Amino acid sequence: MSEQLPSKIKITPNSKESEMMVLGSMLTSESSLNLAADLLEESDFYYSEHKLIFQALKTAYLQDKPADVHLIAEELKRKDQLSAVGGVSYITSLVQYAGTSVYIEEYTELLRSKTILRRMISIAKEVEKSALEEPQDVHSLLDQTQQKFFEVSQSVNTAPGVQIKQLLSGEKSRNNLSYLEELQKRQELFLKQGPNALHVMGLRTHFIDLDKLIGGFSPSNLMILAARPAMGKTALALNIAEHICFKEGIPVAIFSLEMTAEQLLHRIICSQSEVESDKIKMGSLNGIEYQRIVSSVNLMQKNVMIIDDQPGLKITDLRARARRMKEAYGIGFIIVDYLQLLSGSGSVRSIENRQNEISEISRMMKTLARELDVPILCLSQLSRKVEERSGHRPMMSDLRESGSLEQDSDLVMFLLRREYYDPYDKPGLAELIVAKNRHGSIGNLNLTFRKEIAQFANYTSVEKG
Repeated sequence: MSEQLPSKIKITPNSKESEMMVLGSMLTSESSLNLAADLLEESDFYYSEHKLIFQALKTAYLQDKPADVHLIAEELKRKDQLSAVGGVSYITSLVQYAGTSVYIEEYTELLRSKTILRRMISIAKEVEKSALEEPQDVHSLLDQTQQKFFEVSQSVNTAPGVQIKQLLSGEKSRNNLSYLEELQKRQELFLKQGPNALHVMGLRTHFIDLDKLIGGFSPSNLMILAARPAMGKTALALNIAEHICFKEGIPVAIFSLEMTAEQLLHRIICSQSEVESDKIKMGSLNGIEYQRIVSSVNLMQKNVMIIDDQPGLKITDLRARARRMKEAYGIGFIIVDYLQLLSGSGSVRSIENRQNEISEISRMMKTLARELDVPILCLSQLSRKVEERSGHRPMMSDLRESGSLEQDSDLVMFLLRREYYDPYDKPGLAELIVAKNRHGSIGNLNLTFRKEIAQFANYTSVEKG
């Protein structure tokens, strides 16, 4: 009987040599000291003696003091930590070990990679412990797990806060341009296009009056589009998604809790091809209409639009799916249709706690928008109070089930089609009311609506000569 070879003992990921290289470089080079102190934290070092030496070096960096073998040794001696790191001889050996290495950035990156692996192992152990306890709400545990791993992935290229000088210089800005360079470009563009041109900073909706009013959809914003049932809010949201995806080329995710993916696709094809819904359903198409559909389908296939039509989603499920879409497809815009069909993270849903549940959902939606750095448009129902009011004009208080929607959102829009109440009152015309805009103007604008193809379009007034 053959003897079994002992299995290789797995040790926690670390690199002692890289830690020694980084510390030695910090002790001999001011630029290495600045770079490593800025990029690394104490937790990036695995060995306790290296943690203490790095802490002393970082303190010197933060206090703008020089740091060499003797000064750091004196600081550690003052804290009664010199013997714990192996004395002056060990600190000196670090300098000799590093020599004149110029690869400080590579070593710091290696240390950060080891830290990420250690964090992943730690999370995995926590998850294993929680899973073995067999919690009642498995979906909540799954969401928490995905959030922890997502936070690890997001932490790879992020720092704890940013100085305004880094933003002004362009070091940490979105487009790597300094503030003054970006301002100069805006001036040049303004002079080139003229004062009447459309200037949009966020995602273009391609509804001209809306873009003029709000400046496009800004990243990390939570936006609410609310209306009574059958008013056309899904159609308007889909039209916005079409413009952002097919005209701007930005990947879009749609969470549809009410309609199936096939139903939404049918609407999108009607709008894109401008062929009536009934004709497509019946197949009664002429040659031109068929060619328009073919052209629309070819355009749509070149872009990324994801429809998740899973009904009865919890907010935790939605967040987990959105994170995966962001990682896999780089989505830049999210639509949720509609908010009241979502349930909270709890396992029990009752009428009594529904208001708190909606508050939790809106809060988590806002957090998700910031976490993914994308604009999120949530559709919402309005209460029946609108029906009782003269003129049926929506107000902020009409948002169903919770005032937290008003509080958490950056933008609140209401959709009103008067022909919904009276077929002869402004048929084919819709009013979009921007009732709240945390970062800009509010006001009303008109859109045209073609019900047969589920399409909203820019409104152009006809002046009589």
